[in-house]
Amino acid sequence: MTGAFRRVHLLVEGQTEEVVADSVIRPHLEGLGWVTSVSLVKTKRPAAGPSHKGGITGWAQVQRDVRLLLNDTSLDVLTTVFDYYAFPADCPGMADRPFGDVYERVEHVEHRLAEAVGDPRFRPNLVIHELEAWVFAAAEELGQLLGGELAARLRDDVHRAGGPELINDGPATAPSKRLLAYHPGYVKTIDGPLAVQDLGLARLRAACPHLDRWLGAFEG
Repeated sequence: MTGAFRRVHLLVEGQTEEVVADSVIRPHLEGLGWVTSVSLVKTKRPAAGPSHKGGITGWAQVQRDVRLLLNDTSLDVLTTVFDYYAFPADCPGMADRPFGDVYERVEHVEHRLAEAVGDPRFRPNLVIHELEAWVFAAAEELGQLLGGELAARLRDDVHRAGGPELINDGPATAPSKRLLAYHPGYVKTIDGPLAVQDLGLARLRAACPHLDRWLGAFEG
């Protein structure tokens, strides 16, 4: 990126996304010249006491946080790190997704989210199918951290699916569910982010085309 000072904010779904955004995505964007900040969606705002953070329950919650962040006129771009897996059915674009591959379906939802907000600064991004797909891209690195035959099982799943982003999103077979089945001691907020950091962003992007396209929009 060239030109004047610019700000981007990453609105993320949960603690795992926050760790990866801070440790992997943020340094890359800042290396391109973006001033970058990160926050979690807020699940509810009680009358007294702090807001509860993390997790997406519906469109009203997402829209509220997005609009509040866009009230900051110094912000040039607001983007998201939300899982496509279990994304709320009432969000724009979910009910009329086209038939076709997952990339077409996700991009349809992202376009509808942008249209619903109606602010050109908003660039929604959904992770296919969830952030743990990025951990599957780091199969060797996770295997080195946790041992056993874990790396081989992850590699086999990636090969069968045709890529880490294509591992399906069934309630028992989504990437996060597979990781826990293969290694019950897996800690998603620690083990996954460490493996992704060890893999490095360049190799992660090579394995995850949707992630690569999202980041590429910041590099022009």
